[in-house]
Amino acid sequence: MSTRKDIRSLSKEEIITALQAMGEPAFRGRQIWLWLWKKSARSFAEMTDLSNALRAKLEETFELKPASIHQTQISNDGTVKCSFRLWDDSFVEGVLIPTDSRTTACVSSQVGCSLDCKFCATGYLKRQRNLDAQEIYDQVVLLNELSMKQYGRPLDNIVYMGMGEPLLNYANMWRSVELITSEEGLHMSPQRLTISTAGISKMIMKLADDGARFNLALSLHAANDESRSSIMPINVSNPLDSLAEALGYWYRKTRTRPTLEYTVIENVNDGDKEARDLILFARRFPCKINLIEYNPIRQADYKPTGEDRLKSFADALSAAKLIVNVRRSRGKDIDAACGQLVNSGQD
Repeated sequence: MSTRKDIRSLSKEEIITALQAMGEPAFRGRQIWLWLWKKSARSFAEMTDLSNALRAKLEETFELKPASIHQTQISNDGTVKCSFRLWDDSFVEGVLIPTDSRTTACVSSQVGCSLDCKFCATGYLKRQRNLDAQEIYDQVVLLNELSMKQYGRPLDNIVYMGMGEPLLNYANMWRSVELITSEEGLHMSPQRLTISTAGISKMIMKLADDGARFNLALSLHAANDESRSSIMPINVSNPLDSLAEALGYWYRKTRTRPTLEYTVIENVNDGDKEARDLILFARRFPCKINLIEYNPIRQADYKPTGEDRLKSFADALSAAKLIVNVRRSRGKDIDAACGQLVNSGQD
């Protein structure tokens, strides 16, 4: 077991202090910080404007534990699913989703998940641990490199919609956003990031209080408490009234409409009553609605709703003057679509 400290777990000030304790000037610490987060260095050997002696000293004192791509699968539609190997031989999955106009990275925030959503493959896994901020950052870096290699263009959007619940890993999620968006990091606009939550009311309000500048999506999937609790146990402790209050608070503080993600499942949440329930809920605060095709998983017997029923459901929302989009699933043939991710990297 290594006794060296992971240098990427330190703040910039802590790195500067550590370098000064080695007899180095403060600017060396700032140089190293930029190598870590702006240039995404994965080894001290890459830090070529540092002396060989200093790099050797860093190697003795600190370690780098970058994630790596273990496996990739490419869908017929061009979607790429990656299994990432982490420093402790845990695995998470992320997805690169290309369209004609943009590329999106879908990243994970936990190894496994604790929320037990009945229609989601990840929900059938045990939560093993939270990801560190640097492990979330690494997924973005690796998927961006893959996008450049595969499609010749960088990432346009990042969505925290992979494995795990980001708001149950709040501190690491927040720090990863800072690393991705800061000028001394990847310098991506926070408006190109979306954090998706299954619905933890007090943490949604904390996001607003903390000055979040990114987008927020709520995995809703049912708009009455009985139905939602039956497929999303998190609703028992975070019922719809509390979520509506939190989302209204989010909008008042950030002036950004949250997006309601609604996976349409045959004979579960796709009827006329369910459409009316959704209309009533969505009218409680400004929002947008994404209707999502259900992607079958082997752990559950749910089925996607038929095209006619999906159109009828969408038309009812549009008639109620709500902003609604139907999102078509990508990567279904490689289990890379929404709700299909698992720890599949193990040999």
